[in-house]
Formats: sequence, C-alpha cells, structure tokens
Amino acid sequence: MRGEPEMVIHTGIREKEADLDERKLKVQTKDREAYRFPSIDLLDRVPEEDDRIDEQHLADSKRKLLEKLRIYKIEVKRISTTVGPRVTLFELELEPDVKVSRITSLENDLAMALAARGIRIIAPIPGKNAVGVEIPNSKPKTVWLRSVLQVEKFKNSTMMLPIVLGKTIANEVCIADLATMPHLLIAGATGAGKSVCINVIISSLLYACSPDKVKFVMIDPKRVELFQYQHLKNHFLMRFPGIEEQIITDPQKAVYALRCVVKEMELRYETLEKVGVRNIGDHNRRLPEEAMPYLVVVIDELADLMITAGRDVEEPIIRIAQLARAVGIHLIVATQRPSVDVITGIIKANFPARIAFQVASRVDSRTILDGSGAEQLLGNGDMLYQPSNQPKSLRIQCPYVSSSEVEQITAFIGSQHSLKTIYMLPAADAPKSSSGSSSSSMNQERDGRDAMFEEAARLVVMHQQASVSLLQRRLRLGFSRAGRVMDQLHANGIVGMADGSKARDVLIKNEDSLELLLRNLD
Repeated sequence: MRGEPEMVIHTGIREKEADLDERKLKVQTKDREAYRFPSIDLLDRVPEEDDRIDEQHLADSKRKLLEKLRIYKIEVKRISTTVGPRVTLFELELEPDVKVSRITSLENDLAMALAARGIRIIAPIPGKNAVGVEIPNSKPKTVWLRSVLQVEKFKNSTMMLPIVLGKTIANEVCIADLATMPHLLIAGATGAGKSVCINVIISSLLYACSPDKVKFVMIDPKRVELFQYQHLKNHFLMRFPGIEEQIITDPQKAVYALRCVVKEMELRYETLEKVGVRNIGDHNRRLPEEAMPYLVVVIDELADLMITAGRDVEEPIIRIAQLARAVGIHLIVATQRPSVDVITGIIKANFPARIAFQVASRVDSRTILDGSGAEQLLGNGDMLYQPSNQPKSLRIQCPYVSSSEVEQITAFIGSQHSLKTIYMLPAADAPKSSSGSSSSSMNQERDGRDAMFEEAARLVVMHQQASVSLLQRRLRLGFSRAGRVMDQLHANGIVGMADGSKARDVLIKNEDSLELLLRNLD
C-alpha cells in the first residue's frame, strides 16, 4: 500500500490595498457644476476577522475524500488546496489510467462521505492536469463591499464601466468591465443574493463613474428593490417623455421605457454614421465636447415583465441586446425564475456573460449556464460567473452591501447640486405591426375581423380548399395570425369545422356567392 499523497496548502492572493479617497474626488461636469464622488467612509468598516486556516478541517476533508476514492479504486498522486471565503478547492492530480468521467459520477457519494451541504466537481480544471473538488468551509467568511473596493486594482482600473463581482476561491478580487460584457444576465432562487448583487454592481459604478460618463434606466416591477436610487434622479437617472417617475414599476410603462431606449439606440447609430466612427469610444475621443454617456438599463425581475407583457417586452430587450453594444447601452437583467419561457433561447444567445446564484435543480442551472453546478451552491451570495470570453464558469463570493449603506451613498449624491443638463430619452415610435400581433390596428378592422379576412376568403373559395398552411404560404401570414383568420372564416360560414390535420371543407362554392356574403357582412 502506497503512502498518502502529501497535501500542499496554497496561500490565497493578497490584494494590494489602496485608499479610494486619495483619488480626485471633486470633478467638473459638462454644465460646470462640481460633482463629488462618494467617500469610501459611507460604507461600514470591515470587522476584523481571523485569517488563520482551519488545518484540522482540511486534514479531515482530505482523509475522507481519499478514503472514498480508494473504495472506487481511484488513486491520487498529489493534492493541493486553496481556501476561499466560503469554499475550499481541492485539486487532485490523478494517476494516468483514471478516467475523468469516473470522478464526475461520484459527486453525491463524495458529498455524503464528507457530510457536506453540497460539493461541486470541476473535471478537469481549465489549464491544469487536475480535477477540482469544491467543499464548503466549516467557518464561512463574509466578503464586504468596502474590502473589495479598497484595492489598487479597482482604484487604478482603466476599464470603462468597472463592476466588482466579489472574491474568487483564491481570494482574488474579481473586477469585470460591463462595457465589454456587453450585457449581464443574473438568475437564481429567491433569497440567493440577486438584489444584493445588483446593489453591488450599481454601487461599483457610482464609485467609479461621474454623471457625465454613465446614466441609468431602472425598471423594478417588484417596487421595493430599487426605490432607494430615487435620490439619483438629478444626477444619474434618465427621464422619459410623458412619464413622471424615473424608476419604472408599471409593466406597461416598462415596455414604453424600453422602446424609448431602442429609439435612443437608433439615434446614436445615426450620430455615429454622421461622424464616421464605429463605436461610442471613438466618438467620445473625437468629439469630447459632445461625448455621449454610457447607458445602463437595470431590470430587476424579468419574469414579472414576461408574464404581464410577454412579447411586447421581449422584443425591445432583444433589439437592445443585439445592437446596443457599439453605442454604449448595456443591459443588466435579473430573474428568480430561470425557466425557458422567461430566459428564452434568443435572450440567452445575446447575454454571453451570466451569473447564476443557487437554484433548485440541475435543469435550472442548465437554463442559465448551459451546464450543471448552480444547484450545488450555498446561497447568501455564493455564485457562478460565466465570463463572455471563457468556456468555464468561475466560483465567486459576491460582496455584501446593506440597504442602509446604499441609502447613505445615494443620499450623499442626491444632496449635491442638481445638474442643469437634463438627459431625456426620445419618445418611442408607435409599435410596428407584426405577423403575430392581433391587437395592431393594421391587422384588425373595426368590426373585429382581420384586415386579410376578405383576401383569405377569396383565396380559399378560388382553391376550394382551406388550411392554415395555405394562408401562411400565399398571404405570408404568421402561424397564429393565419389560425385566427381561419377561425373568422369558420365563424362567418365560409369554411367548415376543423377535422384533425385534414384541410377544411369550403362551404361557398363560387366567387359570386362569396361577394354577396361579404357585402351582407359589411
């Protein structure tokens, strides 16, 4: 029997601290009003914590892990560990003849052997000849927002829209650029940490950007998550024509607000075309006096909007997600219902950067991340972040920021002089008719019949056969609209009852009889 492999404990990354208040806190805005960045002292001080590693817990976990693997005849050559804020990563270097698939199938067995709440297996770790097993710590540590903002990496960041996501297992502060993401989808079960994550992201932008650089559109169907940002109305919040409130809570107003953003996107593209540049960065460098602010659209609870407004809200979100990157408009969308009717395929395709908090099942995890893992998270800010430029997700502990801290930051900004320049979004165009929209005035006549009703009637009488596919092909209608037209033909006695997949009988035998019927209908 060979001896046990030695365990190497890696010390976590020690981030270089920096005082954010040493930077230039007072800046001039475009309309010559001075603006002061919020001080880091508005955030609560980080309590002193014991940084010592619980080596006894690590040794016990290692012993149980190796015992269980030996039962299944899986030999380990080397073990190294990295202790993070909430979980410890065990990196196992296996013997050459061991298949990776044998380890992945043992996830539940290892969780039972370690008596752990949930373990996650990474097989293999990207760029390493090892398999990773993430095990919860005996004493989890809280990551505070102040501790991740007070680092040199954030203070000296050259990113356009830096957002702090938290600390990795190696204790490295993870900072991403929203401008290159270009949109972020956040999903997870109730109480897992989505709203705190949104508060952290917005607070990061408030500490990093002046009102000239970034503006927000906030949509909050839950009504209670974003209300504390009302204080930003004279500095950071965009206004909408015809709507008094600047934080939208009504679903119908949310559809209108998103259409206003789409109109702003189209006007910005026209501006870029006139100037002869490809994106907002080139435009702002060439014409600093006419610099356009970045626009961050925050939607906290997409599921509620999708249930109440459906396709009406999905269409502008998809258009913004597909086109708005070049003109500096970025989406942050959160939902607690990660199902395919909310996070549709076309929404997912346009949100390459995603965050998954704890979810109930593997199916939900696959809906968000296209892979399992989120069902094994621990809650309270434990998350998987899928960057747009990496194939595998990163496990990160999201920082905690309290409602009172957010209130202090926003109240400090709100107490400053209001900016004279009011940023108003352009009025939205009237919604265009689509092939599947029955409420559109172009699709419906006053008497309730479709605008294509008479043409469809003449078509089926001429062919003496009636089917939905015929109307789709010949009149170029969508499936649902063609089905409604067919129902109207039946209600007016032109075609017979549906009979499974067979074509319907045409009850009017010639065009003269049809014209007489149509005149009587009028």
